[in-house]
Amino acid sequence: MAKLAHLARLSLLPLTLALVFSVILLSAPLLSSPRGPGRAQQIGWQAWDIVRYQSPPKPAAVSDATTGGGEADGWMDDMWDEEFAPSLPLDTWDPLKRHTTGITEIAAVPCVMPPWLYASICGPKTTPEEDKRLGKWVRVDRDLNWKTGLWYLNIYYRRTRRFDAPLITDLLLLDDGAAPPWDVNLTQYTQAQGDFRDGVWPKQKPARLWYKTRAGNQEGKMRPGRRGWWQWDSGEAEEVPLDEGSEDFIEPPESTQIITELDVLYGDQRPFFGFERVKNGPVLKKEAQKHESVDLVFRRGNPLPPLAPEPRFHKDGTLKIMQIADLHYSVSDGKCRDTNKDPCVGDVDTAALIAQALDEEKPDLVVFTGDQLNGQGTSWDTKSVVAKFAEPVIDRKIPWAAIFGNHDSEIMEDRAYQMKLYQSLPYSLAEPGPANIDGVGNYLIKIRSGDASRIHLFTLYFLDSHAKQARRLPWKEADYDYIKQSQIDWFRNESAAIRPIERPFTPDGADDLGKIWRRDTYKARLARQDAKTLAKPNAMMFFHIPIAQSYGPVDMDSLTGDELDVGTQLPGDGPGSSKTDGRLFEHGLLEALESEEAEDGTARTEVKVIGHGHSHSTSSPVAARGTPNVRGLDTDKCRRNHGVWACFGGGGSYSGYGDVDFERRYRVYQLKDYGETIETYKRTESGKIIDAQVLVGHGAPAPYKP
Repeated sequence: MAKLAHLARLSLLPLTLALVFSVILLSAPLLSSPRGPGRAQQIGWQAWDIVRYQSPPKPAAVSDATTGGGEADGWMDDMWDEEFAPSLPLDTWDPLKRHTTGITEIAAVPCVMPPWLYASICGPKTTPEEDKRLGKWVRVDRDLNWKTGLWYLNIYYRRTRRFDAPLITDLLLLDDGAAPPWDVNLTQYTQAQGDFRDGVWPKQKPARLWYKTRAGNQEGKMRPGRRGWWQWDSGEAEEVPLDEGSEDFIEPPESTQIITELDVLYGDQRPFFGFERVKNGPVLKKEAQKHESVDLVFRRGNPLPPLAPEPRFHKDGTLKIMQIADLHYSVSDGKCRDTNKDPCVGDVDTAALIAQALDEEKPDLVVFTGDQLNGQGTSWDTKSVVAKFAEPVIDRKIPWAAIFGNHDSEIMEDRAYQMKLYQSLPYSLAEPGPANIDGVGNYLIKIRSGDASRIHLFTLYFLDSHAKQARRLPWKEADYDYIKQSQIDWFRNESAAIRPIERPFTPDGADDLGKIWRRDTYKARLARQDAKTLAKPNAMMFFHIPIAQSYGPVDMDSLTGDELDVGTQLPGDGPGSSKTDGRLFEHGLLEALESEEAEDGTARTEVKVIGHGHSHSTSSPVAARGTPNVRGLDTDKCRRNHGVWACFGGGGSYSGYGDVDFERRYRVYQLKDYGETIETYKRTESGKIIDAQVLVGHGAPAPYKP
């Protein structure tokens, strides 16, 4: 028995050794894998998440340039106080991120299989030595052949942080065998791998991309800063001067104009902020009724969008807001609908109309109230459409905000991605809002006084009214969605956090100091103080899909007995609202008061006006139920219900459906007396000002009494 036991132990020895050896083999990759940020990102040897270097001294000139010469707001202080600057991973394509690293090589690679599933098969060939010297290949996720080719065709590039690698500074697109432009010396360029029209149907002449490189930054003389570039010579940092008084960011010197990102643009519109088209393009020209243009675009350096100035009242106590509703833009130029305008190009003529209205009105703030995208299969690439809808506003350097409509969700990307695009555009005030609240785009904007006190005098709330509810039955059309309870709670909490102020607001210009001993001036100031009340500032709220109460019973004017209802409305009983009542009106708007109930029994709500888009359809539910002779005019009413005005934009786009007898229009809100008075009117496409009315304040109907 002892001999048998000994033999058994000997037979287990090889098995034990094999097991231990297997454990070692399995543990080796884990033990050798990088820790910290590199582990989470699965990145290569030169793509660590943080690159450390000594910070340059913080210059006063930059602080003055970013704050208008006044005291710094603090948003730039952290950058100079840190001992390191963040750097993004090199092997991930994200054109919204601000890289400072250069591109070393470019290729176009076709593949019959999805490249994101078969990366090892579809990507360009490489070696470990090339990866170390030039960087790993990165795929631009947007397919050149998305709507035009027989197979996938993606652009790949290498990116590096090495100072000794050649970096691309210029791009040129040429048909195979074509001569370059007269001012281009092609011997200074390198031809990229692949045919950039590979797989296009019908077959077209091959297109080759040529790129120009410069020697790498061996000595590390140039490093990017937050608002410009820093010169590093002899171990000291010297700032490249900013343009005095300029809101824009300076461009680095010619030698630092390296290309830092590539992207694909569909359509003939302007590229996204910071990008420009490749010379001698496009890759594929537009063919009517077949496909849109396809362009390769690139970004130089590290441009940042100009920030929107803080919204403030003018010295005379006024501020103007223009509402632009339901643009319904497409990747293409769009098609005109329900208009007798001839000739007419939907998106192009709409942009011209917006520009004309902006020049006439000169608003201080523009609000896009949803359905910026047409959906319905025509806005199949979000970024290409978002790049153009706010162009007229951005060109005039007007701050703008936006909310989403139901058609904005009829695309591949979600609202969170669209909001990132909004935030990456110049002069944008749009925000995604808290992540734990339903929807994307629940935020507020505080409008402050123009004096040094910067007192919060008016509030703009923005809510996401979502798109459509989930279908209960596959064959039944889904109903419009509604404001959720978490959004109502968020609004109530934000409203409760606003501090009451003395109203009406009177700016203190210190002009009374020289008259301090005058008895009449002293009495006048006392009288003004006695007339003031303590209450939260007035407010407005914007969301796309109306609530049922926006179509419900209206208040009566206590003096004239007339209904407080101005404008036109679609026929039918609340055609644009959801059938589900989320209780925003009762438990949100009516319960968030500006102050305690007054002596006369009135309890005024903080939100005096809600602004909608959405209702601009000719195909109303009434007509669908068997009344085809009912014409559907766009809803552009302002109507008061329990003291709260509900105002509709009416539709301002030729690309959006409407009615041939109903002019496109934009609603304007004129705030006066530092927000105590709210007036509104509409500007039509013919330039007429219609339906002017005072909603709140001097000249408005008497406040609502229950």
